[in-house]
Amino acid sequence: MSEKQNEPDSYTYAKAGVSIAAGNALIKAIAPMAKATARAGANAELGGFGGFFDLKAAGYKDPLLVAANDGVGTKLKLAIDHDRHDSVGIDLVAMCVNDLIVQGAEPLFFLDYFATGKLENGVAERVVAGIAEGCKISGCALIGGETAEMPGMYAEGDYDLAGFCVGAVEREKAVTGATIEAGDILLGLESSGVHSNGFSLVRRLAEDKGWKMNRPALFNPDLLLIEALIAPTRIYVKSLLPLMQSGRIKALAHITGGGLLENIPRVLPDGLHAHVDAASWDQPRLMAFLQAQGNIEPEEMARTFNCGIGMVLAVSPDQAESITTDLEAAGEKVHRIGEIRTGTKGCSVSGNRGIWSATADWTATHNG
Repeated sequence: MSEKQNEPDSYTYAKAGVSIAAGNALIKAIAPMAKATARAGANAELGGFGGFFDLKAAGYKDPLLVAANDGVGTKLKLAIDHDRHDSVGIDLVAMCVNDLIVQGAEPLFFLDYFATGKLENGVAERVVAGIAEGCKISGCALIGGETAEMPGMYAEGDYDLAGFCVGAVEREKAVTGATIEAGDILLGLESSGVHSNGFSLVRRLAEDKGWKMNRPALFNPDLLLIEALIAPTRIYVKSLLPLMQSGRIKALAHITGGGLLENIPRVLPDGLHAHVDAASWDQPRLMAFLQAQGNIEPEEMARTFNCGIGMVLAVSPDQAESITTDLEAAGEKVHRIGEIRTGTKGCSVSGNRGIWSATADWTATHNG
């Protein structure tokens, strides 16, 4: 037996399931996507150990930095199971930048975290392309991120995402909700769908009811059901930022986990109560479908889903009409959904339609 045959096996990172070459190839592939998001203050080039951002070059004089991070939740599982990776990156950005605009902050730069058991560049590139698109929509730069290949941590084909965004607002323009008072009007901006919350319930319904995702939706025959469910979260930054900077909006509430009932009170001072009239807007047909399929109680709907309203504004009565006009000109669909009253801090929803009733048409299962 030769001396070489007696030598122990030589271990490599690749044998352990991690491909450095694949990681390098991914960085090379996504670099142009990141560069396309460049903006004043950031050159948006990947590489090095950190990303720089120049606040002075971005035009700020006395800024407060505002940071937010989030994920996409179990909507990712729906995307993975149905090979719909192209828009979840937009969701990732939206969940962060929409939180920043609530404080009056302009999103400046974004970093992502992509973790998987085995790096499949085709999938990763599609996800990152969506992240870059979300950054372009919101006007922030993708200046870095982390790709983690961790064998044994994820089932085959699975991955997870996290996003981190930093924005800035001039000190005197920071929005805290402190100026809200009784009599102020609540305006609601329409959502693009389920956005990125409530998908554990959506997926449970899909499994129990035997939905066929690649068939036309009962509520919209022009869309496959999977297309309606996976529609990316709407990014409200560019339509809202000028109004926030002008000081015309007293507060914003991003309607995410907890729905209308729990998110609106987050911006209210003590002693004020938000009253929402569900009859003031038509429940989206997708939401009516979900409610009927699960026989979901109205309060559960208002606490789980956005019910068609992705962002809520608190404004002075004398500003409500002009703000509505400006937002509609910017492409938003706006509804006057309620008002601020004195009372225990919280939110109540009333109305005889909207989220309070499900159309009988949606009671058929989607497995036909």
